[in-house]
This record gives sequence, C-alpha cells and structure tokens, in this order.
Amino acid sequence: MAEKINDLIFKELIKRGYSLRGNTRIWNIADSKLWYLTPKQAQAYLDLENSKGYRELMFSAELKMINKYMPEISSKILHGGAVNIIDIGCGGGKKAVVPLETLHKKAKVRYCPIDISSHMITEAINEIRKLNKGEVVEFQWNISDFDNLENISSLLRDSTYRQNFFMFLGDTISNFEIHEVLYEVVEAMEEGQDYLLIGLSLANNKPNEIIKPYNLESNDKFFGLILAQLGFEKDEVEFGVRFENSRVEAFYTIKKDKTLEFSDKSVHFQKGDQILIGVSYRHKIADLEKIMKIYFEEYKFYFNEDKTRALILCKK
Repeated sequence: MAEKINDLIFKELIKRGYSLRGNTRIWNIADSKLWYLTPKQAQAYLDLENSKGYRELMFSAELKMINKYMPEISSKILHGGAVNIIDIGCGGGKKAVVPLETLHKKAKVRYCPIDISSHMITEAINEIRKLNKGEVVEFQWNISDFDNLENISSLLRDSTYRQNFFMFLGDTISNFEIHEVLYEVVEAMEEGQDYLLIGLSLANNKPNEIIKPYNLESNDKFFGLILAQLGFEKDEVEFGVRFENSRVEAFYTIKKDKTLEFSDKSVHFQKGDQILIGVSYRHKIADLEKIMKIYFEEYKFYFNEDKTRALILCKK
C-alpha cells in the first residue's frame, strides 16, 4: 500500500494536526483536493464511479432523475439559440451526457468541463467528443477550482454564447461547506441569464442507508491511496464509514503505533488514532430551501420517489 510520500499530503497533515473526539485523536485531512493529486488517484475515482455498488446507489439513481426531469429543465433554461454547459467537478464526463444531448436538440451547445484533475478533464473531453454534439472547450482554465469560476464564465460568454448553464452534479457539492461553494458559483453567474443545476443526496432518518454507498471496498481502494502516500501499509490501517455531524465521514483507524518521517519532520500516530479522509454533507429539504433563498431569485426542487435525492434548478 505504501508509496513514495507525497509532500503536499504530509504538509497538510502537519498543518492541521489533530483534535480530540472523546479520547480519540482525529487527524482531519478531509479535503477533496487531495483525492486527485495523481492520475492513479483520479483513475481510482473513475473506477469507484463504475463499481457495481456505488454506481447503482449513486450514479444510476441520479441519472434516472436527470432522464426524467431534463426535458422540463431544458424548457425552463433555454431562452436563446446557444448555451455554454459548464460542468463543475466533471469527473469522467458521464454526468453531462444526458443534459448535453437534451439541450443539443433545442440549441447550440458548448461543453466546458472543470475539474482540479487534468486526468478527469481528459476523460471528460474524450467522453463528450464521442457524442459529436456541439463544441468542447479546451483552455487553461479547465484545470481549476471554484476560485476561477468567475473568470471562466466571462471568457466563455460571447456574442453567440451569451448564456451559461452551470452543472454541479453527482453529490460533488456535498464534499464542501455549501455556503462557501455557492458564493463562488453565484459570483460567476449573470443575473436573469444563467442557471445552475445541483444534484445531491438528502438527509433522512436512516444513517445506515446514507452510508451504504460509501461503505464499499471500492471506496477503500480509492481513499487508501492517500494513506499510501503518507507512508502507511494496508495492514496498518482499517477503513470505516460513519454518519456524524450531519455528514458521512470516511476514515481510517490506526492499528498500531507508527511514526512517519519526511524531510526534517516526523508525525507519531498512536494505535486507535483516526485519520478523517473524506466527508459528504447531508442537508434536510427545509434547510436547503433556506439556503437557496439566500442566493437565488428563483429555484425549483425535483425529487426521486422516496425523497432521498434532489435536483435543484437555480436562477440568479
């Protein structure tokens, strides 16, 4: 499991240190920017998306909703002859296929994938180009995070493509503090012109059901690459998932004392320490309603049958 120690991950671990939860030391490096530092990590995420359990519980569930509601959504957002589709956290591009094909029937479309991973960008570009429907934008801003959305939005908007349609699908927004992210997205949107489509899982009273898509071997393979780049062997840690603090928490428990050394620094872990590696927030519908009112002039919720997932169409 252990690989060459990654300087960025190690520095992040030292910078954040640990906090106490009861008598347990919790080392929190739950930052999605650390998930895709290498092509191997990015590919592991794409493998996770395609794994049977995760695909059925997450990807396919959202795809079913997009297929059902995208015709109505497209009729609401299109008010011109051309639209930029800005796919935030594009992954391998599969989340964009149905929206792009639906919009392409009614307007000129230009697809712009945005992701922090160059590997993801390449995969998304190849996936959408195969459809041969509309333009695909490749430029320096593709490999980006939310801080650059305003620049991207301005650069894409021209005399033909006046409108931007932002997509934030696949529970990607759930990996972040929602106010922080929405502020950046709203700043990039033009009032009365642009739309945002959010896809996310909702809170419910069944924590075992909530953690089910994450408590899979494929998640361990994905998140385990971060532990390997810190210097841990597979048999030195144990993967776990829980629902606490209104979020899914993926973590590793240290099975025996271990000291990691890199450059001139060292970190000592005790048996029983936990490394928090990923979080995914779950919001109640009523709370999301309040949040949407803060940022958007108009919004509409679309739900699946048991209201465990939602699509939210937002207009600034």
